[in-house]
Amino acid sequence: MKNVISLFFLLFLLVSCNSSEEKKSPETKMKHENKIETKSETEIQQYDSPSFTIAEANQLIELPLHCVENEYPNKLGQTIGSDKDLQSPEALHPIFYGCFDWHSAVHGYWSMVTLVKQFPDMEKADKVKELLKKNITAKNVSKELEYFQKDINKSYERTYGWAWLLKLSEALHTWDDPMGKQLAENLQPLTDEIISKYKEYLPKLVYPIRVGEHANTAFGLAFAWDYANATENTQLQILISKRAKEFYLNDEGCPMTWEPGGYDFLSPCLEEVDIMRRVLPKEEFTGWLDSFLPTLEDKNYQLEPGRVGDRSDGKLVHLDGLNYSRAWVFYGLANQYPEYEHLKNVANQHISYSYSNLVGDTYEGGHWLASFAIYALQQN
Repeated sequence: MKNVISLFFLLFLLVSCNSSEEKKSPETKMKHENKIETKSETEIQQYDSPSFTIAEANQLIELPLHCVENEYPNKLGQTIGSDKDLQSPEALHPIFYGCFDWHSAVHGYWSMVTLVKQFPDMEKADKVKELLKKNITAKNVSKELEYFQKDINKSYERTYGWAWLLKLSEALHTWDDPMGKQLAENLQPLTDEIISKYKEYLPKLVYPIRVGEHANTAFGLAFAWDYANATENTQLQILISKRAKEFYLNDEGCPMTWEPGGYDFLSPCLEEVDIMRRVLPKEEFTGWLDSFLPTLEDKNYQLEPGRVGDRSDGKLVHLDGLNYSRAWVFYGLANQYPEYEHLKNVANQHISYSYSNLVGDTYEGGHWLASFAIYALQQN
């Protein structure tokens, strides 16, 4: 009997609460909902936009200066055709032999060119220019070209290293300085070889490569597009646009919750966003993005930065690179489409997590992360 009475009393309380809620006016209920929404907004921490001044440039330049002529340790990643291929990194690659591997050396040079272009009065500008003139010579480029033209090296550095070589060439082409024009001219034979490789490879690629590392197709297309756009290479632009649309236009619901992988330095989802915002007109792009990553529209969108467990581990430190590459995608999207302005705070958060560890980091990260940081800061 006592149990029946207790049950009856509990039901009476539930009905009373529901009745009380129903009696609230629509205005009262709306105010209550707005209070909850406002609270949610105010709980999102705001991160300062990172500073990118000559002070940062003077720090960042130390990283590529330290590594571009540092031959060892080195990961050649080469295919051996005969005993003749067993040579030192500098003998094989007289320009891009430092920074642990070929592609890191390439974007080390890009970092130096970019910083001295943007901050011509930086402390070591003269040293940078001397190094560029000494190493990016027609003779050295000829030797680099010889390596790429061997049959056994057809896929060497595809497409990550290719993309950074075109990014370096773009930086030289757009440098309003006689030295920049000369260096671009010296590098052009290798640039032309890389363009030729893109044109040969892309039509044969049936499916895009969606990993979070070097082979990521979307990343390789985005940087190549930037070069083609800057140099008005219409033929290359058309090819990239065609392939990007074929690869990605029908993609929907990219699973951001699956990211990141244990040592990604690129976001498979966001790299698609980066290339598609380049090749699609606004209406088509925003419609595609609504289907591909609809959560980005949320003004309260949050994304936790990739956490690094050990920065002395060459693979695990990739997550710092991921934070920078995510940031440059968010900045690029927000700059092109103001309705995504709120994503800049997410980008700021990612840079805030990794930037303080950049200068003074171990060689495992220091030999390449400066380039990622500089590119992200440029997009801010």
